[in-house]
Amino acid sequence: MEQEIKSEFIENNFSLEDEDEILNKCVAFCINYKLSPSDLVSSWVVYYLNMQLDGSKVQNAHVDGFLHHLQNKQKHNILKEESNVHMYSSNDVNMLLGEEHKDGEEGMLDTPIKQSYFDNLNDLSTPISMDRSPERNGKSISEKSSRRTSSQATPFGQRTNKFLLQLSFNSHSKADDTKDLEIDALGDDVIRRVQDIESCSLQVQGSWPKPGFRFMYDKVEDRFNALENRIRRLSSALVASGECGEPSDATLASQKTLFSVGMVCCDGEGRLNDKSILFQGSVEHSGGQRVRLDLKNLVQFSLFPGQVIGIEGHNPSGHCFIASKLVDSFPLIGSSDLDLPPAKKQATDQNGEPATKASRELSIVIAAGPLSTTDNLLFEPLTELLAYARRKQPQLLILMGPFVDTEHPKIKKGTIDESFAEVFQEEILNKPPFEIYPSTDPDQQITCLANPGVLISNEITIGCCTADVLKQLSGEEVSRMSTDALSIDRIGRLVSHVIKQRCFYPVYPPSVGLPLDFSIAPEALHMASIPDLLLMPSDLAPFIKALPFGEGSDTEKYSRCLCINPGRLAKGVSGGTFVELSYLNNPDQTSASIIRI
Repeated sequence: MEQEIKSEFIENNFSLEDEDEILNKCVAFCINYKLSPSDLVSSWVVYYLNMQLDGSKVQNAHVDGFLHHLQNKQKHNILKEESNVHMYSSNDVNMLLGEEHKDGEEGMLDTPIKQSYFDNLNDLSTPISMDRSPERNGKSISEKSSRRTSSQATPFGQRTNKFLLQLSFNSHSKADDTKDLEIDALGDDVIRRVQDIESCSLQVQGSWPKPGFRFMYDKVEDRFNALENRIRRLSSALVASGECGEPSDATLASQKTLFSVGMVCCDGEGRLNDKSILFQGSVEHSGGQRVRLDLKNLVQFSLFPGQVIGIEGHNPSGHCFIASKLVDSFPLIGSSDLDLPPAKKQATDQNGEPATKASRELSIVIAAGPLSTTDNLLFEPLTELLAYARRKQPQLLILMGPFVDTEHPKIKKGTIDESFAEVFQEEILNKPPFEIYPSTDPDQQITCLANPGVLISNEITIGCCTADVLKQLSGEEVSRMSTDALSIDRIGRLVSHVIKQRCFYPVYPPSVGLPLDFSIAPEALHMASIPDLLLMPSDLAPFIKALPFGEGSDTEKYSRCLCINPGRLAKGVSGGTFVELSYLNNPDQTSASIIRI
C-alpha cells in the first residue's frame, strides 16, 4: 500500500518530504477511513487547492491539517446518510390519514399542509392547528408566513460575525474596507439615504437554448458532432494564424515530423496518467482514429480528457506518436475580429429611460448558489445578500444558481409538496428587495441568462457558467512541470485551461449528473472571445485572479482576464461568501473583495 500511495502522489506531481513517516501516516489514514490510495491522494489534492499551499512537496507539517480535513469529510458523510432517514411518529400518521377530526365532527378532511408549515413548530409556545379555518385556538394562519421568514432561531440567524472581509484584490487599505463593511452591515434601510447611481447598459449575447427547445434530448450523433466541431475549430484557427501547416494523420506510421490536431482521451475508465493518454484525430484527417501519445520528450505539459490540442512529432511504428511539441491553446485574436450576435436587450434606468452610458466602469455584486442553508428553505442568505445590495446599490447584481438546489436535504427526502417552480416563485422572485423601483417593469430590472451565458455591460464582457469545471479539472488533470515551474499557482493553471480552450466546459466525458445537452453545445459552450470577467463558481476555495493571455505589448487592453470564484452563498447551516467588485477599464485598476456573509 505504501508503494501505491507513493505512486499516486508521483502521478499527481507531488513529492514527499519525510517519505517514510508521511507514508506510514497515509497508510493509517487509508485503513481508518477506508480509503484507497487513489481516493486518499484525490482528497489531498482538494485539501492542497483549498488551503492554497505552495510548492509540490508534501510536508509533514501539512499532514495534521490533512487529517482534520479527512475527519470533517467523514462527519459530513455520516450526517448526510443520517439525513436520509426519517423516523415516523404518530403526528405523521395523523397528518397522512387526516385524523384531526374527532368522532362526531362533521366536514371534509383537512387540506394537506406543506411540510414547510411544520418546520419551526418548536419555536411556538402554542401549537397551530391543521384546520382550514382562518383562526383556531386563538392563532391565525398568517403565522405560517412569519415562521417562514423568521430567522431568529436558525444557526444562520444567530451568527454574530456578519459581512467579514475575507480577501481583497487591488485594495489600498484593508482596514478601511473592513470598517466600511461593518458600517454597511449595520446600516438601516429606512434611515440610510440611498445615493443615486448611474445605470448601466446591458446586452445579452447568444442566449441558448431557444424558446421551445426540448432540453436533454440530444443523440449520440450530437455528441460526435460537438467534439468534432471543437477539433476543426482549433485546426482552422492554427492554420489561419500561420503557426502550423495543414494537419496530417497522426495514426499513420512515418519517420517524418508532422503536425496533427485532435483530442486527449484516456485508454480506460480510470484516471488519466502519462501512460494512458490517447490522441483522437479528426474525422477529416484520420477518420476519428486514436493512437497512443508518448510525452517523454516534453519538459512540461498539462492535459485532461476532452482537451483539444495540436501535436508535432513522429509515429515510427504506427502504434505510438512521439510528441516533440504541444500546442494547447487557440491563437489570440483581437475583439475587432469577432462577429458577435446583435444585442438582445438593453437595460433602462430608474425612470424607465434607456441607459446611455458606455464607459468601462461597473460596480457589481456577484453570488452563486446554493442560496439557502441545509437546515431549512427560508433562503436567509439570499435575503441578507439582497438587503446588502439594496444598501450598496451596485449597478449590477449577478446571481448564479442553483437557486433551488436538488441536493438540499428537504428536497432529496421529498418532505415538501411544492414544485421547483413554486419554490422559486415564492421564495426567490417574491422577495421584497427585488422591487427596487416599483414604478418600473420588473422585466426591465431582471434579465435571465442561459447557462453558460455571456453579457456585455458598459463595454465590459462578462462570461459565467455554474458547472463546477474547476473541481473536475482538479481531479482529471495530469501534468509535468519543469523545475522552474514547480511553484506555479495550480488554481490559475486550471482556470487557464478554460480560457485557452475557448470553451466554458472543455472536459469530456462530462461529470456524472451534469445536464449537458450536446445538441447545442457547439454554440452554447464556445467562447467567441476571452471575456473581461470570467465567473466560475466552484466548491474549491473562493479566489479572484487576473490571468494573462497572449504575448507582447500589442495586447494591452486584452492581455488579462479577471477570473472569479465567488464561492457558495450558503455552506451547510452557515453562510458562505460572495464578491463585491468595482471594475475600471482593466484588471490592474479594478478592486474587488471576497466577503463572508
